Amino acid sequence: MLNKYARAFFTRVLTPFAAFLLRRGVSPDTVTLIGTAGVVAGALVFFPRGEFFWGTIVITLFVFSDLVDGNMARQAKISSRWGAFLDSTLDRVADAAIFGGFALWYAGKGDNDMLAAVAIFCLASGQVVSYTKARGEAIGLPVAVNGLVERAERLVITLVLAGLAGFRVTFGVPHIDVLLPIALWVVAAGSLVTIVQRVVTVRREAAEADAAAQHLQESEATS
Repeated sequence: MLNKYARAFFTRVLTPFAAFLLRRGVSPDTVTLIGTAGVVAGALVFFPRGEFFWGTIVITLFVFSDLVDGNMARQAKISSRWGAFLDSTLDRVADAAIFGGFALWYAGKGDNDMLAAVAIFCLASGQVVSYTKARGEAIGLPVAVNGLVERAERLVITLVLAGLAGFRVTFGVPHIDVLLPIALWVVAAGSLVTIVQRVVTVRREAAEADAAAQHLQESEATS
């Protein structure tokens, strides 16, 4: 849902910057790699130490690379299967680092095994959400459903509330550290719902495709 509107807005905003990078000879793949490295560093350096505000700032600065690299590829007319594969693969790496950082915090100084487990579930379920669509499309199905919580929603919910929760430590604002646990529970529940939505959709589409193929075979056999 956020993908549809946010991508259109940020594409317009970031187009001049993408054009500037192209003029400087920077490739889309380079932007993808640097962006992922920045997100991973921000998540694994700051989050396990409980520095959610600064971690969120660093991640936010680099997470827009996901939009910049695609914009650059379109402007330069160099879109490729390799670029799409690299971008999608490194998105999974970045997501794993973010939720892994939260899990490390709660397993360590955060001292909350339940929330550490929820963060790990968010990490795993986010990968499964992506896999269900990719695998369904790989076997020739349209997977005509996005689901309740896609990657954009997971990142916005988690990073916004984590950044706000970081004010407690960084600026001494009380009573908002509960925001990160809320974000993790919401993302975990939303991801589970999304997985179910996609699995149900793939099951229906597979049944329809199998029935259509069987009907075609029977028609050819009797003709």
